[in-house]
Amino acid sequence: MTNTANRDAAWYARRIELLAEFMLPGRYETLLRTVGMRTGYMTVLAENTFHGQNAAALIRHCEAFGVQRMHTVEALCKFEPSASVVRGTDRWVDVVKHASTGEALAALRASGYRIVATTPHREDATPETFDVGRGPFALVFGTEHAGISDEVIASADEFLRIPMCGMVESLNVSASAAILIYMLSERMRQTVADWRLPEEERLEVLYRWMRTSVADAESILRLRMKD
Repeated sequence: MTNTANRDAAWYARRIELLAEFMLPGRYETLLRTVGMRTGYMTVLAENTFHGQNAAALIRHCEAFGVQRMHTVEALCKFEPSASVVRGTDRWVDVVKHASTGEALAALRASGYRIVATTPHREDATPETFDVGRGPFALVFGTEHAGISDEVIASADEFLRIPMCGMVESLNVSASAAILIYMLSERMRQTVADWRLPEEERLEVLYRWMRTSVADAESILRLRMKD
């Protein structure tokens, strides 16, 4: 096996072709179709999610709507998805954990993301008016009780709210995330040309998925691959 630094699209493609021999065609087609719908154009940052049910729901929402990578801040509590709710979907979504909000925001900015804070208290944009085409963006969701932190408010490039018609001021974090991730991912796919993962990243993700899906994948690769 080669060093990670030497891996390119051809490296992944050879191994994917090999592992595909040990999968049912239908299973391989499902993985191939799913990774083809994955995006890195939008991502999610969950700030100090306390409840395991909400942590699991955020992962499920990302998986369902094709967001490959989400970020978490664990300054106040661990991000620990409830196994009974996440139901294995965490196998398909990459969760990047950060020790602080500042660290998370810096990492997202360094990767070219706009910081979009979700809050009912600002009037910047709604899911219908938010400009998805202006560049990659990270949706930031706050704690279940306090919402987004002052640090996020001070650092945000834009604010996003879900308009309410009733007496309630806002929805819980899980419901808000489901609505926003669905609506914005749909608008992104309709209007943004380069929303898909780049080819090499898509192959890398598919390769990782296949390694966890094929029994004895490591032994197969060790025996069959010479480089």
